[in-house]
Amino acid sequence: MKPAPFRYHRAPDVDGATRLLAELGDDAKVIAGGQSLVAMMNFRLARPRHLVDIAGIRELGRLHRDADGGLRIGALTTHHTVETDPTGVLGTGFAVLRDAMGWIGHLPIRTRGTVGGSIAHADATAEWCLLAVVLGAEFVARGPRGERRIPVADFFLGYYTTALAPDELLIEIVFPRPAPHAALTEFAERRGDFALVAAAVDLDIEEGTVRGGRVALGGVAAAVVRVPEAEAVLAGGGSFDDCASAAAAAVEPPADASGSTHYRKELVRTLVRRACEEAKSR
Repeated sequence: MKPAPFRYHRAPDVDGATRLLAELGDDAKVIAGGQSLVAMMNFRLARPRHLVDIAGIRELGRLHRDADGGLRIGALTTHHTVETDPTGVLGTGFAVLRDAMGWIGHLPIRTRGTVGGSIAHADATAEWCLLAVVLGAEFVARGPRGERRIPVADFFLGYYTTALAPDELLIEIVFPRPAPHAALTEFAERRGDFALVAAAVDLDIEEGTVRGGRVALGGVAAAVVRVPEAEAVLAGGGSFDDCASAAAAAVEPPADASGSTHYRKELVRTLVRRACEEAKSR
């Protein structure tokens, strides 16, 4: 299929992009790599009357550490840039980001798709959304009213829905602290397909002992979710098996043609245990 008719606008810079979004209103969509939006347009699932292309805004392609040891990723940074980490900026503290890129589609998708595009698209199984939730990311958005930081707990609102206003542009993703004992894993019917269920954990480890951690799941609700029941098991010194069982019991995934609720709950159990084991072994 072909997309519905639209007008194309190329933004020269961030301010130009936000001006266009303010002028064009709800009928406009931002496009960068286009790996999600173009497919939806071709299937007529999205019918924007205007596309605002931000791919040429070079300032949004930075990947760097800040003075406090956190990581800042410009919205136009590609998945492949993170995967290859050409400047070595990720180190061991953010190795989970580099490793997780292998789960995203196939190489052509990773070379065009952007971190900001994935976050703004807000797919409940997207690796970047899962990483943002489990690592406590913050998002920097800019619009006509200026710049604001949005904590991840307030950002993902539901199916493909975020707290970004129609005239705001996501410009940067901030991971405030290293996560040397974090891991992400998932299950898809074929390599490169969208995950049925995905799990990520970030363990707090002192002298080889797990003292607590954060557990997040994708594919079990309208948006990525934290699982406090599983996190309580880790904080209480419980086993990874108990943590995985608590996670499976805490969620009620939707059933569809790809699997029943029971099947997805069993995937949660397996994936949480696997992610915990991988995270501890780092």
